[in-house]
Amino acid sequence: MITTDLTRRDVAALIDHTLLKPEATRADAEATVAEAADLGVYAVCLSPSMLPIDTGEQKTCVVAGFPSGKHHSLVKAAEARLAVDTGAEEVDMVIDVGAAVDGRFDEVFADVLTVREAIGDVVLKVIIESAALLEFAGPDTVTEVSRRAAQAGATFVKTSTGFHPSGGASVEAVRLMRAAVGETVGVKASGGIRTPEFAAELIGAGATRLGLSGSRAVLDGFAD
Repeated sequence: MITTDLTRRDVAALIDHTLLKPEATRADAEATVAEAADLGVYAVCLSPSMLPIDTGEQKTCVVAGFPSGKHHSLVKAAEARLAVDTGAEEVDMVIDVGAAVDGRFDEVFADVLTVREAIGDVVLKVIIESAALLEFAGPDTVTEVSRRAAQAGATFVKTSTGFHPSGGASVEAVRLMRAAVGETVGVKASGGIRTPEFAAELIGAGATRLGLSGSRAVLDGFAD
């Protein structure tokens, strides 16, 4: 067990229990939903092709434009809208990372706004691939993209898909994102979170949601 004021229940309430592997089957999705219920996490995050699916007391979350973000904004919007119409309560969309690296922030804003307008008031998390932005463009780009996403209607800004070779969540990225969006927009840390120590660090840096595929191993490090 790690030494922290956070309890297992505290952390579980922040977790999107995630299954996004391309080879995942319907049986895998059902098993993920069952595990989410057993762990008492906040939401289950799945590929949209898994809908409709009954996630019980957990929120149903899906991805859009995943994992590259290189889809036309109207395609992302249509995918997100279809997901909502078939049961999604939250949508995690991926921005065009190349547009952000180029400094074409108006395009990032428009991309997010298009999806926001398609799904109404549904929770929208905007994946910025913070590790890639830090590697190819620097911290100022992470800040500006986070701000633009928030201005376009993001409910959360999210670090990563977990599929980019640059890496996943980092304390640096979470701090930058939290500073950029203030306290009115959430920050979801996702990608490479495998230990309770790292999860606690990210929460301390300002993360208000965690995307985890190995939720049980992380939660087992926190006391009841």
